Amino acid sequence: MKYLWLMLALSLFTAEVAAKEKHLPLPPQIVAAKTVYIDNQSGFAKLGDRAYEQLTKWGRFQVIPDRKQADLVLLMSTKAYDGGYITSGGGTTGTIDSSGNINTTDRPTYSRQVSVNYTFLTVVDPKTGEGLWSDSKKWGNLYTGFHSATKGLIDELMKRVNEEAPQNSGAQK
Repeated sequence: MKYLWLMLALSLFTAEVAAKEKHLPLPPQIVAAKTVYIDNQSGFAKLGDRAYEQLTKWGRFQVIPDRKQADLVLLMSTKAYDGGYITSGGGTTGTIDSSGNINTTDRPTYSRQVSVNYTFLTVVDPKTGEGLWSDSKKWGNLYTGFHSATKGLIDELMKRVNEEAPQNSGAQK
Protein backbone atom coordinates (compact mmCIF):
# COMPACT_ATOMS: atom_id res chain seq x y z
CA MET A 1 0.00 0.00 0.00
CA LYS A 2 2.90 2.30 0.81
CA TYR A 3 4.29 1.84 -2.72
CA LEU A 4 0.89 2.60 -4.24
CA TRP A 5 0.78 5.98 -2.47
CA LEU A 6 4.36 6.71 -3.49
CA MET A 7 3.59 5.92 -7.14
CA LEU A 8 0.43 8.06 -7.04
CA ALA A 9 2.34 11.02 -5.55
CA LEU A 10 5.11 10.62 -8.11
CA SER A 11 2.66 10.52 -11.04
CA LEU A 12 0.87 13.66 -9.77
CA PHE A 13 4.21 15.46 -9.39
CA THR A 14 5.26 14.38 -12.90
CA ALA A 15 1.95 15.58 -14.38
CA GLU A 16 2.33 18.95 -12.63
CA VAL A 17 5.88 19.41 -13.93
CA ALA A 18 4.81 18.43 -17.46
CA ALA A 19 1.93 20.93 -17.37
CA LYS A 20 4.38 23.74 -16.56
CA GLU A 21 6.84 22.80 -19.33
CA LYS A 22 7.71 25.78 -21.51
CA HIS A 23 8.62 25.57 -25.18
CA LEU A 24 10.32 27.82 -27.66
CA PRO A 25 7.54 29.38 -29.77
CA LEU A 26 6.82 27.62 -33.04
CA PRO A 27 7.67 29.41 -36.27
CA PRO A 28 4.72 31.55 -37.45
CA GLN A 29 4.40 29.47 -40.65
CA ILE A 30 3.28 26.48 -38.56
CA VAL A 31 0.76 28.39 -36.48
CA ALA A 32 -0.74 30.16 -39.52
CA ALA A 33 -0.88 27.08 -41.78
CA LYS A 34 -4.21 25.69 -42.97
CA THR A 35 -3.06 22.92 -45.35
CA VAL A 36 -0.43 20.18 -45.14
CA TYR A 37 1.01 17.59 -47.46
CA ILE A 38 2.20 14.32 -45.91
CA ASP A 39 5.43 13.17 -47.55
CA ASN A 40 6.00 9.64 -46.32
CA GLN A 41 9.66 8.91 -47.05
CA SER A 42 9.85 6.17 -44.42
CA GLY A 43 9.29 3.28 -46.79
CA PHE A 44 6.41 2.09 -44.61
CA ALA A 45 2.87 2.87 -45.80
CA LYS A 46 1.52 2.37 -42.28
CA LEU A 47 3.45 5.42 -41.01
CA GLY A 48 1.82 7.66 -43.62
CA ASP A 49 -1.59 6.13 -42.95
CA ARG A 50 -1.24 6.67 -39.21
CA ALA A 51 -0.12 10.30 -39.71
CA TYR A 52 -3.12 10.90 -41.99
CA GLU A 53 -5.46 9.28 -39.44
CA GLN A 54 -4.14 11.40 -36.56
CA LEU A 55 -4.25 14.64 -38.57
CA THR A 56 -7.81 13.89 -39.68
CA LYS A 57 -8.88 13.27 -36.05
CA TRP A 58 -7.23 16.52 -35.00
CA GLY A 59 -8.97 18.55 -37.72
CA ARG A 60 -6.53 21.49 -37.48
CA PHE A 61 -5.05 21.11 -40.96
CA GLN A 62 -6.56 20.07 -44.26
CA VAL A 63 -4.41 17.28 -45.74
CA ILE A 64 -4.02 17.88 -49.47
CA PRO A 65 -2.47 15.71 -52.21
CA ASP A 66 -0.28 18.41 -53.83
CA ARG A 67 2.76 19.61 -51.91
CA LYS A 68 3.07 22.65 -54.18
CA GLN A 69 -0.29 23.89 -52.88
CA ALA A 70 0.37 23.06 -49.20
CA ASP A 71 1.31 25.56 -46.51
CA LEU A 72 3.50 22.91 -44.85
CA VAL A 73 5.05 19.56 -45.70
CA LEU A 74 5.03 16.94 -42.96
CA LEU A 75 8.01 14.76 -43.80
CA MET A 76 7.81 11.28 -42.25
CA SER A 77 11.11 9.42 -42.33
CA THR A 78 13.31 6.95 -40.53
CA LYS A 79 16.31 9.29 -40.50
CA ALA A 80 16.91 12.85 -39.43
CA TYR A 81 16.18 15.60 -41.96
CA ASP A 82 19.36 17.24 -43.22
CA GLY A 83 17.89 19.85 -45.55
CA GLY A 84 17.85 19.72 -49.30
CA TYR A 85 14.15 18.95 -49.48
CA ILE A 86 13.65 20.87 -52.71
CA THR A 87 16.20 18.94 -54.74
CA SER A 88 16.42 15.19 -55.06
CA GLY A 89 19.62 13.28 -55.48
CA GLY A 90 20.50 10.51 -57.83
CA GLY A 91 23.64 9.03 -59.14
CA THR A 92 25.67 6.13 -60.21
CA THR A 93 27.06 3.38 -58.03
CA GLY A 94 29.73 0.88 -58.85
CA THR A 95 31.43 -2.32 -57.87
CA ILE A 96 34.89 -3.69 -58.44
CA ASP A 97 35.11 -7.33 -59.51
CA SER A 98 37.91 -9.77 -58.64
CA SER A 99 39.88 -8.72 -61.76
CA GLY A 100 39.84 -5.07 -60.73
CA ASN A 101 37.27 -4.00 -63.33
CA ILE A 102 34.92 -1.23 -62.29
CA ASN A 103 31.26 -1.84 -63.14
CA THR A 104 28.90 1.12 -62.81
CA THR A 105 25.12 1.22 -62.80
CA ASP A 106 22.28 3.65 -62.19
CA ARG A 107 20.65 0.93 -60.07
CA PRO A 108 22.27 0.77 -56.67
CA THR A 109 23.78 -2.55 -55.67
CA TYR A 110 24.43 -1.70 -52.06
CA SER A 111 21.21 -3.01 -50.53
CA ARG A 112 21.59 -4.54 -47.13
CA GLN A 113 19.27 -4.98 -44.20
CA VAL A 114 19.07 -1.86 -42.05
CA SER A 115 17.68 -1.78 -38.54
CA VAL A 116 15.25 1.11 -38.13
CA ASN A 117 14.16 2.07 -34.65
CA TYR A 118 13.00 5.68 -34.90
CA THR A 119 10.37 7.66 -36.75
CA PHE A 120 11.15 11.30 -37.52
CA LEU A 121 8.58 14.00 -38.23
CA THR A 122 9.92 17.19 -39.77
CA VAL A 123 7.68 20.14 -40.61
CA VAL A 124 9.16 21.67 -43.76
CA ASP A 125 8.41 25.00 -45.43
CA PRO A 126 7.66 23.84 -49.01
CA LYS A 127 8.77 27.17 -50.50
CA THR A 128 12.24 27.27 -48.94
CA GLY A 129 12.92 23.67 -47.88
CA GLU A 130 13.66 24.94 -44.37
CA GLY A 131 12.99 22.53 -41.54
CA LEU A 132 10.68 24.46 -39.19
CA TRP A 133 10.17 21.88 -36.42
CA SER A 134 11.28 18.30 -35.91
CA ASP A 135 10.94 15.52 -33.40
CA SER A 136 11.60 11.79 -33.28
CA LYS A 137 10.20 8.88 -31.34
CA LYS A 138 11.45 5.36 -30.80
CA TRP A 139 9.32 2.64 -32.31
CA GLY A 140 7.13 0.66 -29.92
CA ASN A 141 8.76 -1.99 -27.77
CA LEU A 142 8.57 -3.13 -24.17
CA TYR A 143 10.24 0.09 -23.01
CA THR A 144 7.83 2.39 -24.86
CA GLY A 145 4.79 0.22 -24.21
CA PHE A 146 4.23 -0.52 -27.90
CA HIS A 147 2.84 2.99 -28.47
CA SER A 148 2.82 4.30 -32.03
CA ALA A 149 5.77 6.60 -32.65
CA THR A 150 3.84 8.31 -35.47
CA LYS A 151 0.81 8.95 -33.26
CA GLY A 152 3.11 10.32 -30.54
CA LEU A 153 4.80 12.69 -33.00
CA ILE A 154 1.50 14.05 -34.35
CA ASP A 155 0.20 14.37 -30.78
CA GLU A 156 3.30 16.37 -29.80
CA LEU A 157 2.87 18.69 -32.80
CA MET A 158 -0.82 19.03 -31.94
CA LYS A 159 -0.01 19.91 -28.33
CA ARG A 160 2.51 22.54 -29.39
CA VAL A 161 0.23 24.15 -31.99
CA ASN A 162 -2.75 24.13 -29.59
CA GLU A 163 -0.64 25.83 -26.90
CA GLU A 164 0.09 28.71 -29.27
CA ALA A 165 -3.19 28.91 -31.18
CA PRO A 166 -5.92 27.34 -29.00
CA GLN A 167 -8.67 29.26 -30.77
CA ASN A 168 -7.70 27.63 -34.07
CA SER A 169 -7.03 24.13 -32.75
CA GLY A 170 -9.85 22.42 -34.65
CA ALA A 171 -11.48 19.20 -33.52
CA GLN A 172 -10.06 17.63 -30.38
CA LYS A 173 -9.60 13.93 -29.75
